[in-house]
Amino acid sequence: MISELNGLIDEVEVRLAEDLDVPALARRLGTTEYHLRRMFSSLVGMPLSEYVRRRRMTVAAADVLADVPLLDVAVRYGYGSTEALNRAFRAVHGISPAELRQHGGPLRSQPQLRLRLTIEGHSTMDSRITDHPPFRLVGHAAQVPLIHQGVNPHIQAHIASLPLAEHERLKQLSDSEPAGLLQVSADVDPDFTEGSTLTYLHGVAIDRATAVPDDLDVIDVPAGSWVVFRSSGPYPEALQETYAASAADWFPSNPWRLREGPSIVAVIDRAEDFRTATTELWMPIERQA
Repeated sequence: MISELNGLIDEVEVRLAEDLDVPALARRLGTTEYHLRRMFSSLVGMPLSEYVRRRRMTVAAADVLADVPLLDVAVRYGYGSTEALNRAFRAVHGISPAELRQHGGPLRSQPQLRLRLTIEGHSTMDSRITDHPPFRLVGHAAQVPLIHQGVNPHIQAHIASLPLAEHERLKQLSDSEPAGLLQVSADVDPDFTEGSTLTYLHGVAIDRATAVPDDLDVIDVPAGSWVVFRSSGPYPEALQETYAASAADWFPSNPWRLREGPSIVAVIDRAEDFRTATTELWMPIERQA
């Protein structure tokens, strides 16, 4: 996976002045656009689109300082107007091109990345791989923003809005793995952009043949393989660290890649105040070609 991501980074440099055809590049590297984008954002800490913008504006700053006409700079780096260039330039550097010419800075340069895999060897991830027949996730869904660190207050508010009796009704419906009440994230931006909208479902897994009450939302899940990571510790910090470690440690070391589909969290055990918990994180995967 590291070599594929470095190939992507090299392609960004070659095509700074062009649109990057990520699907075609992913096929050439023997992977998928979805996996490439998710692994990039997880390992680098920013979406691919943001890295491309930062690199373009880093290189564009040299043209601005060389007094290249701003419209020529805009066109060179894929912007249709000087206004669009100004917005992108200010978003990266905090100043406009005109201010750069006047004051000479400051600039916030984005160096070209180079990823390396470092094997620490002092910890292991508690994981298993399972093949699962098609099933359904049913419950109550809401559109919420993606938040990388800490508790998501939008999800908290959604769960709190459900009566206690509804949690019990959902538990009674559960008849498939993952068992019990589940935290489901679906329709997640492949770039994993913080603040982007995802579908969060508070619900359970049921067999395809089980009748679904009319008042519940449904996510149909096809048959496929899943990697299941178990973690214990402070909640949700330990779970969020597991997400990060899956990209940094597990996927680069195993012949699997993410496929499109929901990620599912099953709470196996928790403290009464929910400050600590044991969870299972289910992620849909497929074997690398």
